[in-house]
Parts: sequence; C-alpha cells; structure tokens
Amino acid sequence: MEHYLSIIFRTIFFYILILVIFRLMGKREIGELSILDLVVFIMIGELAIVAIDNPNKSLIHSSIPMVLLMLIQIVLATLSLKSKKFRDLVDGKPTIIINRGKIDEEAMRKQRYNFDDLLTQLREKDIRSIADVEFAILESSGSLSVIERMNNSDGKPKDGDITIPLIIDGNIEEENLTRINKTNLWLRQELKKMGYRDVRKISFCSFENGKFFVDIMDEE
Repeated sequence: MEHYLSIIFRTIFFYILILVIFRLMGKREIGELSILDLVVFIMIGELAIVAIDNPNKSLIHSSIPMVLLMLIQIVLATLSLKSKKFRDLVDGKPTIIINRGKIDEEAMRKQRYNFDDLLTQLREKDIRSIADVEFAILESSGSLSVIERMNNSDGKPKDGDITIPLIIDGNIEEENLTRINKTNLWLRQELKKMGYRDVRKISFCSFENGKFFVDIMDEE
C-alpha cells in the first residue's frame, strides 16, 4: 500500500513541477514549438516518467536534471531573442514554397518537402487549388502559412506582396534585399530620406508593396 501511495504522491509532485517549469519557460503554442523547445519538453517528460517509476530515488535528485534543462532552455531562448544568427541556427528560416503563384521546386528539395506534403497542408487550410495561392511559406515550426490570390473587381488577379524584413535587430538582411533586387546602399539612402540614419537603432524594418514599415528599438 505504501508503494502505491508513493507513486501517487510522486505523480502529483512531478505533474505540478512540470507545469511550473513549462510556465517559467514561457507560453508557446504546440504548433510553434522550435526544435529546441521540443527536445527539452521530451527530455523533461522522460525524466518525469523515470522518476515516477523509481520511488526509491529521492525527489531532489530526480528534480535537479529537470530544473537544469529548464535553465538551459531559458538561457538559449534569451540568446535566440538577442541574436538573429543564433535564432536562425536553432530554429531555421521560413522558406517560400509558392512565390507569386509559382512553385519553387528548388526550395522544396532543400527542405525535403514534397508535393504530397504541400497538397495536404493546403487542404487543411481549405485551399482547393494551388492556382488560388499567391504565397505559401513553410515556417520554421513546419506549419504552412498561405496567402490567397486577391482579385480585382473585374475578377482578374490583383498584384500583392508579402512583408519582407530588411532589418531585424539592427542587422540588414542582405538575402532579402537580393530577393527584391535592391542593394544595401539603396536601403540606407531610403532610410536617410525618412530620417533614420543609424541602422543599428532599428529593431525591425520591412518593405511591402513599395512602402516601408520601421520600428525603432525600445521606442515608446
């Protein structure tokens, strides 16, 4: 009887501990978990199962690895928040699969993403035909973001664009500049015209449909 009571107590204890740990690590939707989050969550779950199955092992010894994983995850998440390069290394970058209605087969091959995957995820979003898609972006979480074609009043397709980040955390995204056939010099000149002389003070700058959106770091 004592053995069963111990298992019940340990189950409740680690249930509460895991809830506290996940709460401290921050709120993330299941579909938005990064590889880093997923690895930590799986390891914490496995450690909890082992701890519950071994009632002779002290709660403190069983809890230390779980708390250590939590601290590691928080430190790495902080690094990811402050460093775009580290964030890209851990989480990866979003990939445009369909660009202005044209499928990018090379991007699909790089991501080991096939047409069955594409069609499945389009159906899940109630998209009947690829012809209805203007942009499809494979996010770093593995989910597919879809922007449908817009039509003018005459029923003809309307030109549209997606938000293209040109500056993130004070760093110019050279790859995105190349995508829109612009240069670093062009970007700096355009920003100077708008009164932004120091790129390092810009937390986010995007370019969409010929218009800029600029957000200054820690500006209230």
